[in-house]
Parts: sequence; structure tokens; C-alpha cells
Amino acid sequence: MGSRVSGGEYNGGNTTGFASPAGDNLEGTIDLSAVLDLRSPSRYPVRVRGDALNQRGIRHGDILIADAAAPPMPGRVVVAMVHGDVVVCELAYKDAQWWLQPSRSSPAVCVGDDVEVWATVSGLVRTDV
Repeated sequence: MGSRVSGGEYNGGNTTGFASPAGDNLEGTIDLSAVLDLRSPSRYPVRVRGDALNQRGIRHGDILIADAAAPPMPGRVVVAMVHGDVVVCELAYKDAQWWLQPSRSSPAVCVGDDVEVWATVSGLVRTDV
């Protein structure tokens, strides 16, 4: 059994056996808000419901970091409004048009009057591993 650590940050003091040579390289507390740049007014978390983008490694319950200021790019995952529903899709550009691909089995939707890209996904946080 390994050592138990309750609360706070790990400092390497409650280990068994010999001292790790990596002990001098322990980092301090990780501030996810800073790492994910959530203080920026254009970035916000979005929780995923459904498994349409499993092939992209995005699973039900994941938290995506959406950036409304990031430019759209083909192949990126985006948060979009499609006919009144908020969806997470893959973005494509073909025949001089932007298209949303919600999943491999769903037909692509052309970005137009009832379809709007809100943000580009720039990160993923998984709480269930």
C-alpha cells in the first residue's frame, strides 16, 4: 500500500523506503484556473453531455475549455448553436463554406442563418479517470 495524503499539497515527507531523487523537483500547487487561462473573459468551461465525439477522445462528462476569441480553424472542435441547441462539433471548411460535423454518423450542417459558431475548444479536463 502507498502512503495516504489528505488535503493540502504533497511534499514528499510521508513516503516509505528511500528518498526519491526527484524530490527536489516537486512543484507547488497547480492552479487550474491559471493553467487553463480561465481568467480571460473569452474563455469558459463547458460540460459535455453525450458521446458523439468519442472518436476525438471527448467523452460524456468531460469539461471542455471554450475560447470565444480563438479563430475558427478546420479540424478543430467548436461549441455552436444549431437551430436553438448548443452542440459540440468538429469544424470543416469545404466548397468555400464552413460546416459542422456533430458526429461520424450525423450529416454535416452548413454554418448559416440558424447555425452559429460560438467558440473554439482549446482544452479538456477529465474528472472521471
